[in-house]
Amino acid sequence: MENDTDMRPVSRLEESYDVVVVGAGHAGCEAALCCARLGFETIIFTVSVDSIAMMPCNPNIGGSSKGHLVREIDALGGQMGINIDKTFIQSKMLNRSKGPAVHSLRAQADKADYSARMRRTLQDTKHLTIRQAEVSEIITEEMVQNSCERKQKITGVKTVSGAVYHSRAVILCTGTYLGARCLTGEMITHTGPNGLMAANHLTASLTAHGIEMLRFKTGTPARVDRNSLDFGEMVEQKGDERVVPFSFTTNPQDVQIDQVSCWLTYTNEETHEIIRKNLDRSPIYAGVIEGTGPRYCPSIEDKVVKFADKDRHQIFIEPEGRNTNEMYVGGMSSSLPEDVQHEMYRTLPGLRHVKIVRNAYAIEYDCINPNQLLPTLEFKKIRGLFSGGQFNGSSGYEEAACQGLIAGINAAMSLSGREPLILDRSEAYTGVLIDDLVTKENREPYRMMTSRAEYRLLLRQDNADLRLTKKGYEIGLISKERYEWVCKKEKLIKEEISRVSRVRVGASKEVQTLLESYGSIPLNTGTGLTELIRRPELDYGKLAPIDPERPELPDEVAEQVNINIKYEGYLLRQKKQVESFKRLEKKRIPVDFDYDQVQSLRMEARQKLKIYQPSSIGQASRISGVSPADISVLLIAMESMKVIERQNNSL
Repeated sequence: MENDTDMRPVSRLEESYDVVVVGAGHAGCEAALCCARLGFETIIFTVSVDSIAMMPCNPNIGGSSKGHLVREIDALGGQMGINIDKTFIQSKMLNRSKGPAVHSLRAQADKADYSARMRRTLQDTKHLTIRQAEVSEIITEEMVQNSCERKQKITGVKTVSGAVYHSRAVILCTGTYLGARCLTGEMITHTGPNGLMAANHLTASLTAHGIEMLRFKTGTPARVDRNSLDFGEMVEQKGDERVVPFSFTTNPQDVQIDQVSCWLTYTNEETHEIIRKNLDRSPIYAGVIEGTGPRYCPSIEDKVVKFADKDRHQIFIEPEGRNTNEMYVGGMSSSLPEDVQHEMYRTLPGLRHVKIVRNAYAIEYDCINPNQLLPTLEFKKIRGLFSGGQFNGSSGYEEAACQGLIAGINAAMSLSGREPLILDRSEAYTGVLIDDLVTKENREPYRMMTSRAEYRLLLRQDNADLRLTKKGYEIGLISKERYEWVCKKEKLIKEEISRVSRVRVGASKEVQTLLESYGSIPLNTGTGLTELIRRPELDYGKLAPIDPERPELPDEVAEQVNINIKYEGYLLRQKKQVESFKRLEKKRIPVDFDYDQVQSLRMEARQKLKIYQPSSIGQASRISGVSPADISVLLIAMESMKVIERQNNSL
């Protein structure tokens, strides 16, 4: 006779949330915080709670163009800028010798402190639950879109334990964990970064739901023992004397701290010869690695092979924190075997007796082809499923965080029945990044660069609050007090620019002496203060002694006054370019537009337009394979359709 207990139904844990976030890296943290702060019950899954906001690669936040992204995250109400201001150990404003369009903040983080403080922020946030578990499936149901198309809708996720979490929205931020494997020469381990558990089950579920997956690769250098280094053979790299915070909410006085030093050394011909001799043992060149790596962050093997004419490469030795002796060997990521790494690193000045704490490795992982996403970062074919970060085929902590924030915002807007937030290329670097991901063919991990932004003089890191704080306030992530200060700041800037334009400066002895002190040509007659500010060697601040009526203004206001006056002509020219861009963006393409009915469209253009489903003519014009001639044909076809529609409506 069978035991009654054998007939019991299998029970499983079931819970319900508004939003499920899969992954607790930089994208997942921003997405989860955003949704929870907007009042939605949110659960964030991680393979290890110790990996929340972990920095598995470089120990810094910001850098060229990336600093812009962090400032934009902050202006919209995100957390990354606030967190790095509390945990940095060195800070620099890069590209100071160039114009303000390319100035970018970069800060060395105390990696452990950064992760711990972000984890604490998540733990202290209402409506947010942290769960250590591996998500293995997304759960959907069919919904009727129209008579000829069926579309799926997300209803939750399942974990490897069988637990089900029902939700109205899911945000995938899996980073480099999905199907991950790490490679160090012949040694291959099926783990995520830093030896953490990989997420090995979700890919099959995504593929079964018709999501196209890609295989990408990235890498990281070795970590070495500080006590084994000879800093006398390296060049010391200090932080800025006056630190500029990332967050617009941080009091500048609070970040004037004692900073640690970084160090500069170089590879040499001996280093390169060791690498060349062992290329057959590198997984990259032995054909073992399947994924595509980042072009703009190559391994040391790639540098030696592709830049064979260079006899040395810069290597930065950077501390990983105040309470560890581990140092990061920046610029020398590798997948060479352990014994080769040991020999290779010891050829560098200052590293002759180096002891490696953690080997360099390459990591392969699954991600998606981002052309499956709308500009909101929602999947086109699965309503309620959003994604952000390296899962979208990008690279970098900052690129991940800004996508996570936008995915979180749009998931929340969707649940609220509100309009989504779509930043265009003229509004933010974040808009450039997302537009590039969803409209261009993504064959390698995407990295943000200032050169990708056509309107970079308008999209400076210093004015991110003026560009985006209003949007953050309307969404509900920015306080009224903060928004009102930005409005006041904007008013003060306009008033001071107007006042300065009316100030005349004579050729007095005081004026001539001041000009001479800065190597500026003396005046023969009176001139406007504005004209003097525009001289390359002068600026708004330097001319304060000859401007007695100048009001006391905050530094951030004075900075904007100076930039707006000094670069007025360039700014006006770029604003006109934006107006032309906006005209194309405003020409919306109907969601159900049938490209097959446009006979004059070339086959390639028709195929690409059907894949990417652009929302506007502007977006269509940026799709690779769609020519200006195709855009003209499309415009004519759309106008003809409007004429026919008007005629039908008049009958």
